[in-house]
Amino acid sequence: MMTEEQRQVMTGAQAIVNTLEALGVTDVFGMPGGAILPTFDPLMSSSLHHILVRHEQGAGHAAQGYALASGKVGVAIVTSGPGATNTLTAIADANIDSVPVVVISGQVGASLIGTDAFQEADIVGASMPLAKHSFLVTRAAEIPQRLAEAFHIASTGRPGPVLVDITRSAQVEEFEYQWPVELQLPGYEPAFEPVPRQIARAAEEIAQAQAPVLYVGGGLVRARAEEVLRTLVELSDAAVVTTLPARGAFPDSDPHNLKMPGMHGTVPAVGALQRADLIVALGARFDDRVTGQLDSFAPRARIVHVDIDLAEMSKNRYADVAVVADLKPALAALNAALPEAYERLGRPDLSGWWRYLNRLREKYPLGWSEPTDGFMAPQEVISKLSEIAGPDAIYVTGVGQHQMWAAQFLQLEKPSHFISSCGLGTMGYCIPAAMGAQVGAPESVVWAIDGDGSFQMTNQELATCTVNGIPVKVALINNSVLGMVRQWQTLFYGERYSNTTLNPQDGEQIPNFEMLAQAYGMAARTVRNAEEIDEAIEWAMSINDRPVLLDFRVSKDAMVWPMVAAGVPNDDIRYARDIAPDWEVED
Repeated sequence: MMTEEQRQVMTGAQAIVNTLEALGVTDVFGMPGGAILPTFDPLMSSSLHHILVRHEQGAGHAAQGYALASGKVGVAIVTSGPGATNTLTAIADANIDSVPVVVISGQVGASLIGTDAFQEADIVGASMPLAKHSFLVTRAAEIPQRLAEAFHIASTGRPGPVLVDITRSAQVEEFEYQWPVELQLPGYEPAFEPVPRQIARAAEEIAQAQAPVLYVGGGLVRARAEEVLRTLVELSDAAVVTTLPARGAFPDSDPHNLKMPGMHGTVPAVGALQRADLIVALGARFDDRVTGQLDSFAPRARIVHVDIDLAEMSKNRYADVAVVADLKPALAALNAALPEAYERLGRPDLSGWWRYLNRLREKYPLGWSEPTDGFMAPQEVISKLSEIAGPDAIYVTGVGQHQMWAAQFLQLEKPSHFISSCGLGTMGYCIPAAMGAQVGAPESVVWAIDGDGSFQMTNQELATCTVNGIPVKVALINNSVLGMVRQWQTLFYGERYSNTTLNPQDGEQIPNFEMLAQAYGMAARTVRNAEEIDEAIEWAMSINDRPVLLDFRVSKDAMVWPMVAAGVPNDDIRYARDIAPDWEVED
């Protein structure tokens, strides 16, 4: 590893490896192929820990999980053509969820570009609308600078994925390697420090609010601003709601936390936003799953929006006070300004607001109905998993009903301990992302909570886990259907279940997940009744030398409640089927 300025003649491939080492990279996920093969040769004798995945999409999602669990930039290395295009879903996922990832792809030789050569694809062009930035490198001398710039872009400002496409000719070319390099990114100047005048205005808004809510998004986790958030809550006594990517950013055990808002949020969280007179959005983007019908969202609230991305300001909801800055220094400045604002303007009496919110919390707690078909309640499985594994575990989910139940029934106390595909909603995310999270946080227990539909999209990465000694634990919430789609068919399509049943109506499930897991070298059990849940989870917790799978057979009729149907006002939330909250609850 080069730690000071050095000059040495080497190939572009060796420069890729040396630069990754110089940037502090320790772990990478990838798969070799013709156009990237020159780089895989020096990789073999480097300090980098390369994990050979079974599919390039898995490499991308593993890099995401690694980044979110470790706080470092995740790295994937793949070949050209289909190898590169297989990463596009992960790139799009990382972009919408602001995850710092660098994907290094091989490309055909520079002289072959545009000739429809074997395994040629314009991955830079394909990735442009999906990535934060994309580079094409055709000369070896460009490699150190482009990789350094890629890591800088990925990890600064609003984080995101960067693609570096490097031709095979650049990889085999020799040049005089020099490190460190000077970044040349004209025009790239991400915001950091807040404007004092805007901070003063935000403090005045909070000091005068009678019904304030802190709307906390995933940007707060990316900024590692959880401590300054706690101080703001202590100072302001405001209610807190945490979006799906922000679950755990503020402790569930704190009475200020009303948990998740939006389509499958809690009644208190949805009601608080709808009745707030001030919403302070912190690293959140007013997406449709939170706002419901946008025109009817939070009709009387003024908006203070704090975000590092100028493009988010007034994009969906007008910001009365816009603070474009990194959340950590912005909240530190706001905390410093609040006492003076309270002294000058007086401190509002929030006791009536909290009486109202607490009545909603008492009257509409999260819960579930016991299934009548002889199968387990998935909510009970996740609740017991949370009790036994505890808040120190890292929970990674797929996408669907199980994802929402996990967000609702896991007791989350720490940031970066709930990892999910939030904005893109990528089925197949869970297993490779959990694998990456386990590599990024090797001392932590990592539970992959997946549905049987999502699981079958990328479960081949369990072979990667077993071969590499990555002891992820899989809680398979198996209802034998595509549950979220089936729920919509139940509610909105007259119970016409078109193509959502994954198994024959009679007989054993296909595949037998316990046998499949054992074929992958895992420990595995099938859990069929509630009395077995605790013991099965304890058994899984005791196995740490290999991955383990628990196949929980749950009811296909279980649904996710509360629910706001797509495109309707949040006030029309249903606490359960055909049960609407009474928003006029009295003290």
